[in-house]
Amino acid sequence: MIYVPAAFKQSDRDALHALIESFAFATLISPDAEDPTITHLPLLLDRTRGTYGTLIGHVARGNPQWRKMQERPGVLAIFHGPHAYVSPSWYGVHPSVPTWNYAVVHARGSARLVEDAAGLEAIVRRLVETYENSRAVPWRMALPEDYQRGMIGGIVGFEIEIAELTGKFKLSQNRTLADRQKVVTALQAGSAEEQKVGVLMRAHVLGESS
Repeated sequence: MIYVPAAFKQSDRDALHALIESFAFATLISPDAEDPTITHLPLLLDRTRGTYGTLIGHVARGNPQWRKMQERPGVLAIFHGPHAYVSPSWYGVHPSVPTWNYAVVHARGSARLVEDAAGLEAIVRRLVETYENSRAVPWRMALPEDYQRGMIGGIVGFEIEIAELTGKFKLSQNRTLADRQKVVTALQAGSAEEQKVGVLMRAHVLGESS
């Protein structure tokens, strides 16, 4: 369960999907009362499948998490968006204290394993195309048959139909409009990560486009 004050709750499905797609390197958790199993991995989102979409990915066959998903399909995927420190010196209203602005999405669902060669190859090709197509010279998956068969045999794929999406976009919504604008100005003069938070703030708490 994630603590989400009403001011920071983000329920717009398109906004949640956009964050998942932009920050696709997720933390996948198979719950366990004593010791949850956790994997950090890229997940693809298919917006067209299911009410909230379907996540697609794979893990190494040596990773015990796929067996956990086989026994108990319920999983949680956490997507971390940009985050940045916010200095009280940026505010016009005082006294004030430091804080941290960030955006996260929690996606809960039930995992279905994919172990057939054709299904695994489709998952891998989709991942490759997603991350290669924007490159000037994309790498294409044209591997020797024996090598590809061996590599495919070393993974287990899965699909997670999302049953619940929870978004927390903590972006200074509890501050005055003037203070929000000051925070955005300061962030957009900072690092690349800080600028990303500024872009989110402009879109979600100032009502501006990036």
